[in-house]
Amino acid sequence: MGVDLPGFRIATLEERHIPAILEIEKQSQSAPWSEQSFKNELSQPHSIFLVATSSQGLVGYGGVWILADESHVTTVAVDPTHRRKGIARILMIELLERSKERLATCSTLEVRKGNEGAIRLYEDLGYVTAGIRKGYYPDNKEDAVIMWLHDLTKWSPPT
Repeated sequence: MGVDLPGFRIATLEERHIPAILEIEKQSQSAPWSEQSFKNELSQPHSIFLVATSSQGLVGYGGVWILADESHVTTVAVDPTHRRKGIARILMIELLERSKERLATCSTLEVRKGNEGAIRLYEDLGYVTAGIRKGYYPDNKEDAVIMWLHDLTKWSPPT
């Protein structure tokens, strides 16, 4: 692969990354994943889970599940002090590239309706809105926007 963002490195999730992920998770998610949920990703054959690191340590992470020919984005988060630097974008591009290698032909995700920055990022990557899941998020019953990236086999990262 080799998407590049100066000063940052993308790597596959290892157990040693989980404590730092849990700290970012607490700051980023109102319904955070458990430590065991992240540990489960280590042994799932259908999972692609990546981390972004810098000289300051782990700064972001993201994962997808490959289900049949679909890449389902399960989570993406960046440390609040490192947001708006392109880290989520690079994580998503790498996840999509690796999904293509695993023969995924499309990608889908749910995103909080109020998360306008994330929605713009996904749209910039080629996702389109396909619907709404009413009351999807258990913590506050916020709606989720369902987004799809069709024809992943012909997709390439936007310039």
